[in-house]
Amino acid sequence: MCGIAGFADFENNVSKEHEILNAMNEALAHRGPDASGIWLCKEAAIAHKRLAVIDPVGGVQPMIRSMGRHKYIITYNGELYNTKELKYELEHLGHVFTTESDTEVVLAAYIQWKEGCLSRLNGIFAFGVWSEKDKSLFLARDRFGVKPLFYTQVGSCLIFGSEIKALLAHPSVDAAVDNVGIAEVFGLGPCRTPGVGVFKDIYELKPAHYMRFNAKGLSIKRYWEFVSEEHTDSLANTAEKVRYLVRDSITRQLVSDVPLCTLLSGGLDSSAITAIAAGQYAFERGERIDTYSFEFKDDDRFFRKNIFQPDSDKKWVERMCADISSRHRTLVADTDIIINALEDSVCARDLPGMADIDSSLLYYCKQIKKRHTVALSGECADEIFGGYPWFHSQKAFETPMFPWQYSTDERSKILNSDMAFYADIDGYVARRYFETIEKTPRLSGENGHEARRREIFYLNITWFMTQLLERKDRMSMASGLEIRVPFCDHRLAEYVWNIPWNMKTLGGREKGILRLTLKGILPDDVIERKKSPYPKTHNPSYEAKVKEILTEILNDSTSPILEIVDKNQIERLMEQPSDISSPFFGQLMSAPQLFGYLIQVNMWLKKYKISIR
Repeated sequence: MCGIAGFADFENNVSKEHEILNAMNEALAHRGPDASGIWLCKEAAIAHKRLAVIDPVGGVQPMIRSMGRHKYIITYNGELYNTKELKYELEHLGHVFTTESDTEVVLAAYIQWKEGCLSRLNGIFAFGVWSEKDKSLFLARDRFGVKPLFYTQVGSCLIFGSEIKALLAHPSVDAAVDNVGIAEVFGLGPCRTPGVGVFKDIYELKPAHYMRFNAKGLSIKRYWEFVSEEHTDSLANTAEKVRYLVRDSITRQLVSDVPLCTLLSGGLDSSAITAIAAGQYAFERGERIDTYSFEFKDDDRFFRKNIFQPDSDKKWVERMCADISSRHRTLVADTDIIINALEDSVCARDLPGMADIDSSLLYYCKQIKKRHTVALSGECADEIFGGYPWFHSQKAFETPMFPWQYSTDERSKILNSDMAFYADIDGYVARRYFETIEKTPRLSGENGHEARRREIFYLNITWFMTQLLERKDRMSMASGLEIRVPFCDHRLAEYVWNIPWNMKTLGGREKGILRLTLKGILPDDVIERKKSPYPKTHNPSYEAKVKEILTEILNDSTSPILEIVDKNQIERLMEQPSDISSPFFGQLMSAPQLFGYLIQVNMWLKKYKISIR
C-alpha cells in the first residue's frame, strides 16, 4: 500500500512546483516508508510514497509507460488480486511487461480500456493516471472505498491526495469548517457522509466512482453499483457459491513478497480467514501462519457482558490457535497507552474518530509492523451478511434513521445554542439519511418489509462499513502496515446482496448461510459463537481518565471546542452513570468513548488550527 498525491492546472505552469509537491508527498510518508518519487510536467504534478509489498524492485512509482508517442504516468495505492488473469489478457493484446508489479498491470489496463478497466479490476485501490495524449488527469477508487482519495479545486487547480493532510500541505488549501463540517462531526461522527471531506471545500471521491480533469473541467461518474434481482439458486447451490467465493477471495489475498499475518479474534469472520489462510500456508509452503489478537489490560476483571458484546475473545482465540497451530501473539494495551495515542489517531484520520477504538488499533498496528507488513482482517462480513443486532431489531425497521444511531437528540444538546442553530444537526442528519434511502437499489415487487431490510443493508454498506474501513486504513497505514479485507470482495458482496433473508439467517442465526459454508473449515463451537465486536476497554480507569482530561479542557478558556459546545451539558453528562445499553455510536461507543471523542474534537481543532466559517 502507498500514498498518492498531486495536482493539475491547465491555466498555470506547475512544472517548477517541486517544493509544494514534495511537501504533499512527505505528509504521506507514513503510508509509504520504503520509497518516494515525483513527476512533473507543465500541466500536472504527480507524487508517490511506497510501501513495497509486491515486486519491491520493479514497482517504483510514479510509473511511466508509453503507447506510441505518448506517455502515461500512474500513481497507485492498492493491491490487485487478479493480476495474473489481467496480465495474461493484456499480453495477448500486445502489451509487454517488464516487472511483476500489479501497478504495471493497472497502468496497462488503463491504457488499453481507459475507464472501462475499472470493471475488470478485483482489488482495493485508489490511483491517478496522467495522459499526455489526452492532456487529462484520471482518478479512480475501488468499489467499496477500502483505499482513500480526497480532492479539492482551488481556482483552476485540482489537488488530490490519499489523505486530507496531503491537501492541507498545499499552500492554497485552508483548514476550515463551516456548518456542514460541524453537522458532520457532531451529528454523524465518527461516521462521515460519503463524498464529504468535513473540511470546507474538501471532498472525497466516492467509492465506485472515477473522475476526469482536463481543460474543459471536472467530470465525475459512477462505474459500479449493486443490482437487485431475484435469487434463484437453491440452498445447496447458494452455500457452495458462497463457500467458493469466500475461499477464493482469501487465497487471492495471501499473495505477498513480504511477511503476512492474520488478525484473529476467535469470532466467525476472523477465524474463517485465519483457518483458510493457515491451510493454504501449510499446503503451499509447509509453514504455519502468524496470528495476532488484541486485548486490554485487566479486562478479564472488568469485562461486562451486554447485548453487543456477549463474551470476551480470549478463550476463543486460544481455541482457534490450538486448532490451526498458528504462531500466535497477543497484544495488550493499558489505559495509558490508549489515552496517549488519542491525538496520534486523530492525526492518522485527520478527523476525530472512535476514541480508544481507534487509538488501541493504532498501537496494535505499530506492534504488528515490527514483524509483519501485511495482515488480513475480518471486516465487512457483518455488513454484507447481516450480522449486526440492528438487522434483527424491529426498532430499526420502524425508525427512519441510521440504525446505529436512532436519534440526534443527545447530539444536538452537546452544542451551544448559536452553534445548534448554525449546524441544524436534526435537519442535516435527516437529509443525509433520506438521500441514501432514495439511492437504494430496489427489487421490483419486493414486499415492504423486505424492501426496508434492503434499505438497512444499503445504509450499513455505504455508511457503517466505510467508516470501519476508513478506521482500519488510517490506523494501519499510519504504522506502515497494509491490512486486507477478504470479505470486501465485490464478487462475494454482489452475490450475497440478493440472497434472501431466510437463507442469510439459516437456522435462525445471524450470518446463518456463512456458518453453513464454514462447516468442516472451523470447529463447530466457533461456528456457533455469537457475534462479538472489536474489543473495547472496560477498565474504569479509562473512563476516569477521559473525564479528567475533558474537565481540564472545559475549564481552559483557550480550548477551541468551547466555541462550539454547551459546557454545562457536557458536565451534566459526565455526572451521570455510564449507560452501556444506549451507545453514542454503534455497538462500541458508549459514554466513555463519547468523552474520548470530545477530547479528540478539541485536539483536532487545536492541532489543525481549524477556523469556523
